Amino acid sequence: MASRSHKPTSCQWTTQGEAFRHFATYKGRTQSQRHIKPLHWYVACRLVLEGGFRPCEIQPRPPFEVHPKGKRELKLDVESATGSEATVLGGLKTKNVDVVVTKPGIGPVLAISCKGITGAFRNLTNRMEEMIGECTNLHITYPALVLGYFFVVRGNPETTHDERLAQSLQPNDIALSAGGEPTPSIARYHAALSRLSGRRGIRNKVSAYEAAALAVVDPREASAGEIIPATFPNSESELGIEAFFRTLYRRYDERFVHAAPELSRITKRLMWSSVPEALGPDGKRELGYWERLDHVPDGPKFN
Repeated sequence: MASRSHKPTSCQWTTQGEAFRHFATYKGRTQSQRHIKPLHWYVACRLVLEGGFRPCEIQPRPPFEVHPKGKRELKLDVESATGSEATVLGGLKTKNVDVVVTKPGIGPVLAISCKGITGAFRNLTNRMEEMIGECTNLHITYPALVLGYFFVVRGNPETTHDERLAQSLQPNDIALSAGGEPTPSIARYHAALSRLSGRRGIRNKVSAYEAAALAVVDPREASAGEIIPATFPNSESELGIEAFFRTLYRRYDERFVHAAPELSRITKRLMWSSVPEALGPDGKRELGYWERLDHVPDGPKFN
């Protein structure tokens, strides 16, 4: 990873691959949320680099600073990073949300809930109940809030009985069949997420998310963190990661930029004149998405 904050709980500059590898291989107790924190950091960083949101508008604040402000050069600044979640006023109760973009004078405009499960997939039904409640609670108070749900599954493959015992896995911990296809519980969850996302307008039902993403990641050491199988979700699914971010940006622009041009000085997403050095030798493949630059010599602007 790139330079780290001296505060280990603060948001770090993290790629999707790093976040997924950490989740796929984490051995501690999931109650601590340490298995999912790098996913929060990846999302927060991506909302700046690709989404064009100011670092100071995002909680947890990613490790960037805009300098000088006139040129909109994005600099790495690990000391500015924070690790706390935002507390959002819901219609039924306040809720700590993993990643939140808040605009001054307007309030929370975009939020993403990041969840993951490493086994016991029979509990996915409970997850659906939780996500409906969270979404409804937040949309009651903020019907214009663009809300995303990012869900990651540890893709434990079907193995022999002895291999499962060696890995401390139960039959219900298996996410992929011997042929590499998602088990029925994962497939049903994909179908449920599809039905519970896709909210387009502020008058639509408050119990639906604007967008949802589902990723099954490989826990095996040689390929830890890779998305498996490569065809799930398929290209027609709205639950792919790229479609997820595109939809969030689109809904945000529709509601907070195009619908209120007099507020565009505050709400318009920024274009960066430069960003910190690439994470890998060629940058783009390692980062996994295109930064939102006002000039892109190597390819198209992503959003």
